[in-house]
Amino acid sequence: MIRLLLVLVLLSALPACSGAGAAGKVQIMASWTEQEEKQFLAVLAEFEKDEDVLVDYVGTRALSQVLRSEVLQGTPPDIALLPSPGELAAYAREGHLVPLDGIVSSGQGEYSDQWLRLEKVALENGDDQRFAVAVKADLKSAIWFNPKTLPGQKPQTGEELLALTRDLAAGGRTPWCMGLGATPDSGWPGTDWIEDVLLHQSGPDVYRQWAASKLPWTSPEVRRAWTTWTELTGGDRVRGGPRSALLTDFVDSGRALFDARPGCLLDHQASFVMGVYQGYDTAPKVAEDFDFFPFPSFAGRQPASVVSADLAAMFTDTPQARKLISYLASEKAQRIWPRNGGAFSTNRKVGPSEHRDEVGKKVATVLTSDQSLCFDASDLMPPKVRTAFYRAVLEHVDDPSKLDSLLVKLETVRAGVPEEERVEFPCR
Repeated sequence: MIRLLLVLVLLSALPACSGAGAAGKVQIMASWTEQEEKQFLAVLAEFEKDEDVLVDYVGTRALSQVLRSEVLQGTPPDIALLPSPGELAAYAREGHLVPLDGIVSSGQGEYSDQWLRLEKVALENGDDQRFAVAVKADLKSAIWFNPKTLPGQKPQTGEELLALTRDLAAGGRTPWCMGLGATPDSGWPGTDWIEDVLLHQSGPDVYRQWAASKLPWTSPEVRRAWTTWTELTGGDRVRGGPRSALLTDFVDSGRALFDARPGCLLDHQASFVMGVYQGYDTAPKVAEDFDFFPFPSFAGRQPASVVSADLAAMFTDTPQARKLISYLASEKAQRIWPRNGGAFSTNRKVGPSEHRDEVGKKVATVLTSDQSLCFDASDLMPPKVRTAFYRAVLEHVDDPSKLDSLLVKLETVRAGVPEEERVEFPCR
């Protein structure tokens, strides 16, 4: 019995990915769990097979908090996948990251200038150095629906989206699914809403200024984005009402799309939600049970989209870490993502045709199109502003009447941020 227990303990201690590891070991940390973790492990498995390097994957939704703690203790992972360019810049300027110039290929020709610029950080001496590789991207300007319960033409303008929301509610149908819970950063799904509305109402130039903390939170453009969001999803227009949205985790909000009697008909979420949906017990099928339409623009503005990316940064300089980060940026690794659905490459050589389903092809087409792509604003904002934004979303949903005081508080936070902590990233 003792021997059996010892074997079980040893087995439980094995890392998420386990190859022979004759050429050493490398640890990598990311925020991906469940279906997203499975997709990433498939990418790592090819690396282990090719290099005979053991990969220890650590997945946690509390990535920012866990990573900061490990860095402060002097025990960071070899590589971490950062969702925020702001965090990337902070770690680089603090001297915690290994510059990647000379370690990974330049990416010229395979990646657009926008993605390459995202991977660089301007240091105090004025030099730009590359500190990350964009491992995968997501389209955030997407509204998901079930074609079986919401057939017909979808809104082409923001005004039509407002009209559809009003018509569904007037007919006794709940328009929106919504979950704002996201331990430990509840509120961020609401920030995605504000970003989309602001971009599609006021355009890329205003959006860029706001994301760079140069536009006051009390400006008319920002305030209008908040009130439009309330007009779309306030009161009985969200499943269960505002209090339910506050208590529902974002990964569960879309379940009601697939009920026999749908509890809601529209879900605003990033393209990674394809994997979330397919992990539900109801096992919805791509295109047959769910599809999306782009978030529409207001007042005749040109199409634009909010996007995000996960950035691999190297904290320790070892031969194994160098091999893994080079592999993650390679065309071979990037081609593995589409095979498993719901994950999208920033590599130009990995285009829409790599995806097996029509919905994935549509997402990839937007990500590689000539339309304006603007990076997720909250991910660009300094940490203090981003955290205050998350909290303000929750407070606003709880009591929309306090909007003006919330915006004044956010403006106070923004005004107190040093210039060197602000990150400006142009839309493409």
